[in-house]
Amino acid sequence: MTVQELETVWAPRVLSIVRIVAALIFMAHGTQKLFGFPPSANPGPALFSLYGFAGILEVVGGALLVLGLSTRPVAFILSGEMAFAYWMGHAPQSFFPLLNRGDAAILYCFLFLYLAFAGGGAWSLDRAVRGTT
Repeated sequence: MTVQELETVWAPRVLSIVRIVAALIFMAHGTQKLFGFPPSANPGPALFSLYGFAGILEVVGGALLVLGLSTRPVAFILSGEMAFAYWMGHAPQSFFPLLNRGDAAILYCFLFLYLAFAGGGAWSLDRAVRGTT
C-alpha cells in the first residue's frame, strides 16, 4: 500500500477515532459539572449560571460529536466555549497555561476548531445521513 493509499483510507477513520475519544473525555467534564460524576468539589451548579451552561454544552455537544451529528457547527460552538472558558477562567490566573491550568481548554479549542473544518470523518452520522464528513 502506498502512502497516498494509506492517507486516503486511514485519515478519515483516524479523524473519527480522534473525534469520538475527545468527545467522550469532553462529555465527562460536563457530567462532572452537572451531575457530580465523576465526583467533583462543585457538583450540581445552577443551570442558568455560566458553569451550568458550560456543562449543558459539554454534555449535549459532546454527545453530538460522539455520534458525528452536526459535527461542524457543534465543534465550532464548542471551540468558542473553550476559548471563552480559557480567557474568562484561566488566563486571569496566570499568563502561562501550565500554571493557570488552561492547557486542556486550549487543546480542546483548537481540536474543535479543526473538526469544524475537517468534519466528522468516515464514521459519523453526518456522513451516513447526508453523505458529508
